[in-house]
Amino acid sequence: MQGPQEVSQVISLFESARALLIAMHLAGLGCFAYIVWRRLVPLMRGERDCRFDRPWTRLTRVAQFWFGQWKHPRYPTAGILHILIFTGFILLVVRSFSTLLVGLSSKVLTPGFSGAAGHFYDVATDYAATVVFLCVLVAMVRRLVFKPARYAVPPRYGKAHTADAIFLLALIALLMAADSLFVAAAAQASGAHESLAFFSLPWAFQLVLDSTSRVTAANLCFGAYVLHAFAFYFLLCYRPFGIQFHVETSLFNVYFAKLDRGTVKPVRWGVDDKQLEQVKHFGVKAFEDFTWKHMLDFYSCADCGRCSDNCPGNIVGRPISPRFISIKARDYAFQHYPMFGKAENGKPVIGSLYSEDEVWSCTTCGACEEECPLLIENIDKIVDLRRGLIDDGNVPQSLQKPLKALESRGNPYGKMEKKRGEWASAKDFQQTCRVRTLDNNGAATLYFVDSVTSYDDRMQSIARATARILESVGENFGILGAGEKDSGHEVRRFGEETLFMTLRDHNVEAIKKSGVKRVVTADPHAFNALKHDYKDVPPVEHISQVIARDIKAGMLKFRPIDQSENVYTYHDPCYLGRHNQVYDDPRDVLDAIPGLKRVEMQRSRDRSFCCGGGGLMLFYEPKEEQRMGVKRVQMAADAGANVIVTACPFCMANIEDAIKVAGLEGKMTAIDLAELVDQQMVRPGPQPAATTLGG
Repeated sequence: MQGPQEVSQVISLFESARALLIAMHLAGLGCFAYIVWRRLVPLMRGERDCRFDRPWTRLTRVAQFWFGQWKHPRYPTAGILHILIFTGFILLVVRSFSTLLVGLSSKVLTPGFSGAAGHFYDVATDYAATVVFLCVLVAMVRRLVFKPARYAVPPRYGKAHTADAIFLLALIALLMAADSLFVAAAAQASGAHESLAFFSLPWAFQLVLDSTSRVTAANLCFGAYVLHAFAFYFLLCYRPFGIQFHVETSLFNVYFAKLDRGTVKPVRWGVDDKQLEQVKHFGVKAFEDFTWKHMLDFYSCADCGRCSDNCPGNIVGRPISPRFISIKARDYAFQHYPMFGKAENGKPVIGSLYSEDEVWSCTTCGACEEECPLLIENIDKIVDLRRGLIDDGNVPQSLQKPLKALESRGNPYGKMEKKRGEWASAKDFQQTCRVRTLDNNGAATLYFVDSVTSYDDRMQSIARATARILESVGENFGILGAGEKDSGHEVRRFGEETLFMTLRDHNVEAIKKSGVKRVVTADPHAFNALKHDYKDVPPVEHISQVIARDIKAGMLKFRPIDQSENVYTYHDPCYLGRHNQVYDDPRDVLDAIPGLKRVEMQRSRDRSFCCGGGGLMLFYEPKEEQRMGVKRVQMAADAGANVIVTACPFCMANIEDAIKVAGLEGKMTAIDLAELVDQQMVRPGPQPAATTLGG
């Protein structure tokens, strides 16, 4: 590598200042070690979190999301800039450390980088420093001139972080300039001009230094070294005080990230259900009740704003912004766990850090987690905060009645258990499809209906359509009827863990008693609960997966759409799409219907916009400037659609209501995927007349 050890003037300068340089290195490293140790104190006081399983899977995710920067291109401009800066830093790691080592001994060489390999690396790092320098300048211009909206900080969240970001970018630019000047001055002092990469930053510096003497170049080389070392250690020690701390923590955060989608953390890691009575309290009440991994999340937030830019709650003006869940907690940790002095711990987080409205405004849709490049988790934190509120008896007034009904009747409506299966008893329905209530070994497949589809008059149409589809493909199925209780999915994400366990245990026992081999549901919330929250139950599928498979097997055929002028769009339910990655099956079903015209909304698939129905939101009215469902309906209209297809009763309820609120009745309709399939599938014998659902 290019190095001052080949230049006697440079060597003498370094030898004369050796003690001072060593002291500078030791001071820089010691300061950084102390700062990191102090930053680790709250993590050591945090709750337990089991994140050491499946190491190879975790390493694969590090390669994909950290080293591979997998999610950054989702925002092309910022993403490309970040990838270039990140790649440049990775390439410059060896050169930066070898440069610093020169201050310890002029005889230090970098192993394996001599000869052709060394020259190739020198050229690569010359260009890397140049690219990083230019990208940093572009990033500064974006921050100062273009000011992307997602970087803005609303007044209620404090001051903007633009000045801090600009300062850090300037430090990086200074580091690149000092590194390049060091290389250029070393080349000028040694006369090795040909070793510099053409049109790189070191090459440009060397052109400026071309007329200087070797003695002057040697002095500049030494000065650039000191400047580089100072900038390096200053940046290293400054980062743990702000948003740049993610440079140190992000790799670990990605490694320890949650591996299983759709799940919710237990009340306490290492404590089984039978031992929960011994737990002092449920959920997060003080900062130290967060797990160490969640505190690592707080440190790892880069304040990029991607989460809040995609959070439907934030977009419609609810008092929640995922970005500030992390930012406020990090600032809290910095303030209450100072570099010097005693930590101030044990203070309640509700009221001092988060508001109750903030905690209840989340629909647990997962848009924030899907977007985060560093895999920061917000849903588990929200659920834990809700558990803490529930434990203290702080339940929103509008949710007290459905919770009591769930406890006493097993459904949020407070209706009698024996009426759960009445949707299957309608005379006109029984003429076309007979649904059995299962007893021991009564059928191979269980249709798990869940509460909304069982009791809501409008949603019962989805239940009947699902049953007719299962019968038409020859499925041997039945329902639990009065033996079924609410899946508890919303209850758990609302924070009522004890009630959830009661509902879950009842359903698990009923499913086992039925003797079925698999479970099918048309409700993504029930699908997610059965798949991720329950144990020891048969495999579960959503009806869209069943339909798609039967179409491919030739078991389902469709007649053409009657009203060919209709334009359909598919709304991805959060708990079918983002949480369980079922995107293609519903679209394959729609595309199999002859004459159906389908368009995509701008926010679709993993960027789908929540309808607003998750987390018991059907029974809770949060503060918001615009209803989520109305926003979603407008997106469908903007895409040119007049029929919205979804695959979730919660979505159906919210979207149909939003169509009315938006004044689009008669211009737009909504239909469940199962209803549409039931309407269009070819049956033996005379075909039923098309319904008005979906036009």
